[in-house]
Amino acid sequence: MTVFRKDVYSIDASHQEVVRAYIRKANMEGYHITLESIRSLLQEISPNESFHISTLARTLDRWGFEFGKGTRTQHLKEKDYIIAARQRYLRKMRSNRASSDNKPIRSEVYLDESYVNKNHSNDFIWYSSEEGSWIQKPTGKGERLIIIDAITKDGWVPDAKVVFKSTRKTGDYHGQMNGELFYKWFVDKLLANIPSNSMIIMDNATYHNILTDDSAPTPACSKERIRTWLEANKIPCKDDCLKVELIEILKKIAPEPTYEIDVIARKQGHEVVRTPPYHPELQPIEICWGILKNEVARNCDFTIDHLKLQLENAFEKVTANTCQKIIKKIRTIEDTFWEDDAKLDERQSNTLL
Repeated sequence: MTVFRKDVYSIDASHQEVVRAYIRKANMEGYHITLESIRSLLQEISPNESFHISTLARTLDRWGFEFGKGTRTQHLKEKDYIIAARQRYLRKMRSNRASSDNKPIRSEVYLDESYVNKNHSNDFIWYSSEEGSWIQKPTGKGERLIIIDAITKDGWVPDAKVVFKSTRKTGDYHGQMNGELFYKWFVDKLLANIPSNSMIIMDNATYHNILTDDSAPTPACSKERIRTWLEANKIPCKDDCLKVELIEILKKIAPEPTYEIDVIARKQGHEVVRTPPYHPELQPIEICWGILKNEVARNCDFTIDHLKLQLENAFEKVTANTCQKIIKKIRTIEDTFWEDDAKLDERQSNTLL
């Protein structure tokens, strides 16, 4: 039987972890790696998909990799700013576990957003080879529910869960989220229900990073805001300066940006910590979402009302014991990153001697 592959013009983020591990292993062992070898890896994982080289190259760039000169030849490697961000994050997490019994000094709270579709179901079932599969799945993914929640080592944060129906049928949950909605949930649902003096860990979604009015701008800000800030800080700029020129000046003198949620969290005794870009494998709640979605998929009847019911049941599958095991696994990944980064750094330093 001929197997037809579906052309893929965008690569799902679920492949990110295995690709990162593959490239890091290649860098550690010093062997050559190409786009073709990464494509072969992805096709082993998803044999019914055909990954375009140009799409893969753009995806790797977006995930923080670059093709550059290595110690002996050219190779794929992580961009320096990704490594630096990961080290800052890991150092922060390790310092929070510096007690004699290795327990966190401050409670660690992991938050995230996800979604599940009405037609989310398992693709494989048992059926009679004579009669064939009798289940007829609806076309498309259907309506979706957006989920916001957080976990600690004790399970889901009490009363923090928010589930609402998306008004859009395309894209992911990011299209339904905004700074105002997230800020309200963060203050009313999260801060009100977590332990005092917590460390709140989240990713770098745009709506997590709304600047305060008095914050220094970032390169993503408008040209006018950057210019206004520079002039307010007595940094003269020529009228015909392009935005890229203003950004170049900004990067040299601007302090770290100040975010709205960081300020409100700090006022209540908490600290916000962001995972390095493109590192979902460092977020234990990502695994919790997987457990939820697998449970929903096993009990799908393709209706939104049933989805709401099954989602509630699925939340019960993630217990305190579940979270403790997942967090322990994530700590092992953190330790591996920390040790491997040090080895790579030492190897590169010795090569330059």
